[in-house]
Amino acid sequence: MFSTGADIEGRPPNTFKAADAEKVAGFGSDIHHEVASLSSSGHGDKTHRKLKSRHIQLIGIGGTIGTALYVQIGKGLLNGGPASLFLAFTIWCTFILAITMCMAEMVTYLPISSPFIRFAGRYVDEAFGFAAGWNFFIFEAAMVPFEITACNVIIHYWSDAVPVGGIIAITLVIYGLVNLLAVKWYGETEFWAALGKFLLIVGLLIFTFIVMVGGNPLGDRFGFRYWKEPGAFTELYYTGSLGRWLGFLQCLIQASFTISGPDYVAMAAGEAENPRVVMPRAFNAVFYRLTAFFVLGSLAVGILVPYNDAEMALAFSSGAPGAAASPYVVAMNRLRIRVLPDIVNAMVLTAAFSAGNSYVYCASRSLYGLALEGKAPKALLKCSRSGVPIYCIMIVLCIGLLAFLQVSNNAAVVLSWFVSLVTASQLINYSVTCTAYLRWYAALKAQGISRDKLPYKGLFQPYAGWYGLCGCFVMTFVGGYTVFLPGQWNVPTFLFSYTMIGVCPVLFVVWKLVKKTKLHKAEEIDLYKNLDEVEEYQANYVPAPSRNRFEWALDWLFG
Repeated sequence: MFSTGADIEGRPPNTFKAADAEKVAGFGSDIHHEVASLSSSGHGDKTHRKLKSRHIQLIGIGGTIGTALYVQIGKGLLNGGPASLFLAFTIWCTFILAITMCMAEMVTYLPISSPFIRFAGRYVDEAFGFAAGWNFFIFEAAMVPFEITACNVIIHYWSDAVPVGGIIAITLVIYGLVNLLAVKWYGETEFWAALGKFLLIVGLLIFTFIVMVGGNPLGDRFGFRYWKEPGAFTELYYTGSLGRWLGFLQCLIQASFTISGPDYVAMAAGEAENPRVVMPRAFNAVFYRLTAFFVLGSLAVGILVPYNDAEMALAFSSGAPGAAASPYVVAMNRLRIRVLPDIVNAMVLTAAFSAGNSYVYCASRSLYGLALEGKAPKALLKCSRSGVPIYCIMIVLCIGLLAFLQVSNNAAVVLSWFVSLVTASQLINYSVTCTAYLRWYAALKAQGISRDKLPYKGLFQPYAGWYGLCGCFVMTFVGGYTVFLPGQWNVPTFLFSYTMIGVCPVLFVVWKLVKKTKLHKAEEIDLYKNLDEVEEYQANYVPAPSRNRFEWALDWLFG
């Protein structure tokens, strides 16, 4: 799906000579550490390239797999039934594929800090980039208190003795310590945490297969029984075909919140070692692995539990703590399997913590990218000696204090608020990515640059870009549709579902009026800004040898 052409056809000649690269490379391994820390993002970017392929792949997986895949997915099963859930997750993965191809093509060509945020301004309109950047920051920052709230709920699965405020404070402190260290330590921390999530979902899929064929204490070979009784589809709000359609639609909304991935890989581009080689592999690997997990995960929960299970319905309606509402835990209880529910809850806690850690990273880097583009205060460009944007991280941690809302409100209610807010923001972000890609595609064509020479060439373009844009645009407005049904009006749900849809146009108009920006014409779009820095880095790059056999094995496995 991708090529690794050395030069980009149609671009101005690079002033950095190959002889210079050989001269630099001749100094041996000592130069690697200097070269690897060079930023490709242009002047003013002080972040360091310290993330390896394995770090980026697991960051992409870790940022996507959170409590939604293990617990919240059960709500989709209740609303639509197993067939609706499976179809919705499968269909939404096709939109994610389109978005991934758009993002990968742009980011591998120009792997800079906060890439797709900055591309929106460069390829469309600076006002568009301003609105897109702040939308993405709000999305990522709002996910931090969401996952902290989830951590609190999970811990209370075992005991209510631990105070809510204490859990929130401890989680924020740990996030701060991990993210304020050098990025390579964040990468290592997230690698191992995400690896745990990887193993958990694989283990749960294996568990599903074993118990469905009779490997359970009851000896019950239930197979696909629950697809027949009570059935594959359920009705929501109305009876008949309309009710089944609304059930499927609710599952599709659930999928649009649960499934993501390419944005987390892209956010690491500015700190990736050897990005022209690493990033194409990371985009492909993360997409295919996540698709397998989400599609098979949606199939598994429909096999394990009927959509009308009383225990699961009660767990969601009462805001039961931890993984009590997880279809996997419910299935274990139905089959009288002991101990495993506690293990799953512990692993889900790791998943929630890891996801929140990724959101702190992505939110801080998006804010840093806005500052680089002059769309946020320049003071936020302050970095530590190890290349960490300290002020950006501190701001994100302050937003994490919103998790204290659950002290005076039901945690389940707080979680639903954040879900509504971030789902709309995520869909807007994906719409922005596709729009930026379509302008990028037009610019390549207008300026005579062949896509065959790009480090990554997506399939079915530009049709995939239009497909992703249309799907995300429609789903952005559909997300809060339930408030418009008779008897379903709810002010908080309406506000959290549609706030960002109103905020983004306001941000766009304000920046456009203040800065008097214009829509970039395809032939005038600057495709070469920061490109020399990237190619100079690639020419200088000397891979560091693995420190030991274990690290070599990890690099080989995820390389």
